[in-house]
Amino acid sequence: MKKFFVLGVLFVLPLVAYLFFSSGVNNFAKLPILTRDVDNLSNFQLLNGDQVVLNDKITILSIYGSDIEAREGNAFNLNEKIYDKNYQFNDFQFVVLAEKGTEKQAKKLLKELSTTIDTKKWNFLFGTKNDIKKFYQSLKADVPLDENTSTSYAFIIDKSRNLRGRPKEEDEAVKYGYDTSSVAELSNVMTDDVKVILAEYRLELKKYNKKEGLQ
Repeated sequence: MKKFFVLGVLFVLPLVAYLFFSSGVNNFAKLPILTRDVDNLSNFQLLNGDQVVLNDKITILSIYGSDIEAREGNAFNLNEKIYDKNYQFNDFQFVVLAEKGTEKQAKKLLKELSTTIDTKKWNFLFGTKNDIKKFYQSLKADVPLDENTSTSYAFIIDKSRNLRGRPKEEDEAVKYGYDTSSVAELSNVMTDDVKVILAEYRLELKKYNKKEGLQ
């Protein structure tokens, strides 16, 4: 009897584990569009004064507002779970919106992030509090900014400036963004959704290259 019990446990546990982890998998062929035509970033500038565009880029966008130091943990979580696995994709970029006056905090955080990986695709952009609020309103997300004009949520924006995410399901609300304070959400949800959108564009690129080769 003991032998059968042990064999049963060895069979059932892997099956339960598989069902548990597979339940978080995104089954969309394409990651749904939740908000179309979000604002551009013309009012924001990089540390060197240059600008960054959303068009023709797959963007992971964060908003750290007036206190970048308070979001260091969120940045490290994103760096490890999302950026590290995808930054070599040509049209992929990270954008962080912060208030003017936090440039020193941004430099410090970039230096800390770069100890383990090349952070060339981390872009800290600076604008006014109103600039950040105006841009955030264009996302039409359901999570409010805090008193520092900041949020722990990161957002996926496609090459046409559309916010991507998950629509309302039976037991789940609409997912406009991903809570970067939760390693589980990054690992089990956002990682999968980023894979879906990158695969979507890889497929489009293959189709385009095949079409060009036939001409």
